Amino acid sequence: MIPRVRYLTYVERMRFGFVVPHGDAGDVAEMAVVAEATGWDGLFVWEGPYGVDPWVSLGAAATRTSTIRLGTLLTPVSRRKPWELAGQVATVDRLSNGRVTLSVGLGALDSGFANYGDECDRRTRAEMMDESLEIMAKLWTAEPVAYEGRHYRLTPSNFPTIKHVVQQPHPPVWCVGALGSRKSMDRALRCDGLLPQVVDDGKARQATLAELINAMPAIRAATNDHPYDIVVEGNWQEHSPAAWCEAGATWWIESLWDAMHGPDPITASLDRLREGPPAIA
Repeated sequence: MIPRVRYLTYVERMRFGFVVPHGDAGDVAEMAVVAEATGWDGLFVWEGPYGVDPWVSLGAAATRTSTIRLGTLLTPVSRRKPWELAGQVATVDRLSNGRVTLSVGLGALDSGFANYGDECDRRTRAEMMDESLEIMAKLWTAEPVAYEGRHYRLTPSNFPTIKHVVQQPHPPVWCVGALGSRKSMDRALRCDGLLPQVVDDGKARQATLAELINAMPAIRAATNDHPYDIVVEGNWQEHSPAAWCEAGATWWIESLWDAMHGPDPITASLDRLREGPPAIA
């Protein structure tokens, strides 16, 4: 069972992040500099099967910033060897002096799972993610790790390595949780934050405002009002961050996914970041 990060709190104000639609590692670093200077609380990158490496990008951003939180949105864990992912997260956590967040989920099959030979069965991917989260939590303790699971097996190794993390007991982990699915929500509630989703006809989407409001009493009860993040994504011109904040969301992640297919997604992202985060009266 992954231990919950203890320093997070129900925030006095909603925090604002931006997810990069497109850009190389240097572009991500530049966006992080601009975001930090203009009042954003976090900058996030997505993780695909091949392309710009998210952890190299976040590492570059970490060396040029000092306060902004950096993370993925999100990492499809079943695609990764848990020890390699744990090492990348720990490295950026140290490099940033404790500013990294890992967001995890099963991932969207249409992002290339079959094309690259990744596991496509939903149940198997969920099992792999559960085991990976347990393994990573053990590795981040800096103690020798033994693990016996259905998909992964580890025996203790004395090979020299840097294992410690700055954030204790580990960097915060946000997890996709499908409202109405007990297994999915139990997994997310064991982590440090929830990306609330709903599955309709086999396809996942972000929960609506009404769906989150209906789910919040159960979420509060399950976490015993312990510190816990609720993370939602959208465009402030189309949705009301204030309404989501009132519903219980603690992070608003601004997205410009249409810019990915536009003429200059990097300039579009920098222009949006320079405007600053949405204002909540």
